[in-house]
Amino acid sequence: MNKPVLIETSARHLHVTQEVLETLFGEGYQLTPKKDLSQPGQFACEERVQVIGPKKSFPAVSILGPVRPETQVELSASDARTIGVQAFVRESGDIAGTAPCKLVGPKGEVEIDCGVIVAKRHIHMTPEDAAEYGVQDKQIVSVKIDSPERSLIFGDVVVRVSPKYALAMHIDTDEANAALLAPNTYGEILL
Repeated sequence: MNKPVLIETSARHLHVTQEVLETLFGEGYQLTPKKDLSQPGQFACEERVQVIGPKKSFPAVSILGPVRPETQVELSASDARTIGVQAFVRESGDIAGTAPCKLVGPKGEVEIDCGVIVAKRHIHMTPEDAAEYGVQDKQIVSVKIDSPERSLIFGDVVVRVSPKYALAMHIDTDEANAALLAPNTYGEILL
């Protein structure tokens, strides 16, 4: 495998602003880290909120920290259909014109007018990784995954380069299930 990359499954979750966090959990509230994630400084939180769409809801969706400049809900396409939301495939942070939903916490609720997305599959890389692999920020690549009886090639994978990242590819649960992805699976970047 010339250009291996660890593939991680990103389950449904949300990112919130400090303002939304305080509306949901109370004035001055701070996120409670539960588990560090592979990306430096990112963590899963103890806090969970209800995400409500037009048809149904998910009662306990995990918040990832730290707080962000925009509130964003990341679902798989199956999740979005389940709650009745038309979510677009977008890169994280690109939420203009995306679907709305309601968030309910123990102290309050918030209607977000946009922010529900299906995250575009992506690879986090440092500039050093990108140089080693011969790719650049925003480049679209394919990644081949070999798995028992469900091998496949993911196309339309965006490379995201920053000194703040650690090398890993993120796909959602629909995509992971399509490949019967096991923990610690590596894929091969195809240029």
